[in-house]
Amino acid sequence: MLEEVERWLADRSWSAADRPLDQLLDRKRAAGTTVSVVLPALDEEATVGEIVEVIRRELIEGLPVPLVDELVVVDSGSADRTAEVAAKAGARVVHRDEILPRVPALPGKGEVLWRSLLATGGDIVCFVDADLRDFSGAFVSGIVGPLLTDPEVQFVKAMYDRPLGGAPGQGGRVTELVARPLLNLHWPQLAGFVQPLGGEYAVRRSLLERLPFPVGYGVELGLLVDALHTVGLDALAQVDVGVRVHRHQDGQALGRMAAAIYRTAQVRLSRGHLVRPELTQFERGPEGFVPRTYPVDTEERPPMTGIKEYALRRVA
Repeated sequence: MLEEVERWLADRSWSAADRPLDQLLDRKRAAGTTVSVVLPALDEEATVGEIVEVIRRELIEGLPVPLVDELVVVDSGSADRTAEVAAKAGARVVHRDEILPRVPALPGKGEVLWRSLLATGGDIVCFVDADLRDFSGAFVSGIVGPLLTDPEVQFVKAMYDRPLGGAPGQGGRVTELVARPLLNLHWPQLAGFVQPLGGEYAVRRSLLERLPFPVGYGVELGLLVDALHTVGLDALAQVDVGVRVHRHQDGQALGRMAAAIYRTAQVRLSRGHLVRPELTQFERGPEGFVPRTYPVDTEERPPMTGIKEYALRRVA
């Protein structure tokens, strides 16, 4: 590991308990900083309501000043009751297609996160996946904390244990098999991040609006790499928030995720193009293995500062 990364680990890795909530509220009130929390959601009726309720109970209601000023669920076309459950729990629900309607929406998590910048107004934007179980408000306060207390910090990732099937530390298979090797080999300054693909991170809007967003699964790696090149390692940090319990995907879904992440890395390494941006996987059918070919996410959205609707909103 680079000496620079060892120093960074000592200086820029914290625990959520290092910054008590009352300290954060004092800093937030003094600076007048606003915080938006965004939950990208697709068919998450089983979990999204509890997450919204915990954030409202622990970080909004009954406090001298709310830590979270805006709680938004961006629904990307759920076939279940996700939107209804989220609204009932107290979130503002916006459908992906209602944001920037002149630009046809593409499928993918990164697309939702990119559009959420137009649906929110906070100085700090905090992303939280909507499939988390046993959720704690520390997932939000922990990663927002350094942005409220240290003006040099611009991008904070959550770090946590990821159990799989009751076994500790066995989750995050794409991280260990794809993302971590890529980062260590090509961006060794980012080798200190425990959960580089984690969906829980908080970023200053002033940085987010300057970054391109891969529309699919590559968004987390893409934002992290581009943030490093834009503001440098010392502006990045991570906070330990405990244990992350969520719905795990099957192996083939993870394969498609891995392909998108590799593609995102490739674009950043060479700005080239894949000859064949597709991934073929095999499923056993009644007569043997059947090939299934899926497109690999290759689209990216430009920095939000180049979108006229965003610029007009800021002027207004």
